[in-house]
Amino acid sequence: MKLLVTRPLPAPVLDAARAEFDVEVRESTLPLEHDELRRALTDFDLVLPTLGDAFSANVFEDVPNPRAKLLANFGVGYNHIDVDAAKAAGIAVSNTPGAVTDATADIAMTLMLMSARRAAEGERLVRSSNWEGWHPTQMLGLHLSGKHVGIVGMGRIGQAIARRCHFGFGMRVSYFNRSAKTLDFPAQQLETLVALAGSVDVLVIAVPGGSTRHLIDSDILNAMQPHAHLINIARGEVVAQSALIEALKAGKIGGAGLDVYEFEPTVPKALKQLNNVTLLPHLGTATLEVRIGMGHMALDNALAFKQGKMLPNPV
Repeated sequence: MKLLVTRPLPAPVLDAARAEFDVEVRESTLPLEHDELRRALTDFDLVLPTLGDAFSANVFEDVPNPRAKLLANFGVGYNHIDVDAAKAAGIAVSNTPGAVTDATADIAMTLMLMSARRAAEGERLVRSSNWEGWHPTQMLGLHLSGKHVGIVGMGRIGQAIARRCHFGFGMRVSYFNRSAKTLDFPAQQLETLVALAGSVDVLVIAVPGGSTRHLIDSDILNAMQPHAHLINIARGEVVAQSALIEALKAGKIGGAGLDVYEFEPTVPKALKQLNNVTLLPHLGTATLEVRIGMGHMALDNALAFKQGKMLPNPV
């Protein structure tokens, strides 16, 4: 079977793939373009796509009889794939849940600490050679220990973040989720997102993309307390970026920590010029161990398909 890997992956993953499939690895690190998306469906039996490879309904409409029968997505998020259109075309879709949970939760904590303690701003100050030395009121930030954190989306990643907040920092946990969760730590479910936003010191976004576009809009940002921080490790489009910029400019919230952006990789100049926002280049799963784990999980789905077995991680 011919397998297309749409981006370069760690060597152990590619070695494992070549042991089972006739593999073509696309060398570009950018998302598939118009013709490449269609070639993926016509020239290969299986495709291992990832973030940004936009398999929209239009792509499937342009390839009425696809050779490809599986999109084994490299990543837990799959909002770049129209799953309904894929299934209508006879193409299964899988993802890599679990493999990314701890690494993404760690980045959430990194952003929480960096934003609350003004770490990125301080690092820029030192590099600028304008730091005049320590003094008692220098760059006073928000002390996280014992504060109130709100988690938007209490799935695997949301729970991993909440555990770190509760057990590591003694934080009180509240959350907004479609359904109640049975948890191994104390947490309060709030009925509305506005109520959650208005009651917490840190609001962390951990929902999937897609139908959650602009879930965090001006109403939610206006509900937040002036000292509170917004953290987004989910998908960029979940936050209305223009509304966030205005809230940060006006000092309506204390700060923000972002690992994802609405029009990624474009980050608006207005956002980059603000000192009260920490900006990371989508580092959520960026460790070698995790990326290898993600790759092997994607390959497990491809191998199951090859062997006529049930997919381990269908979506």
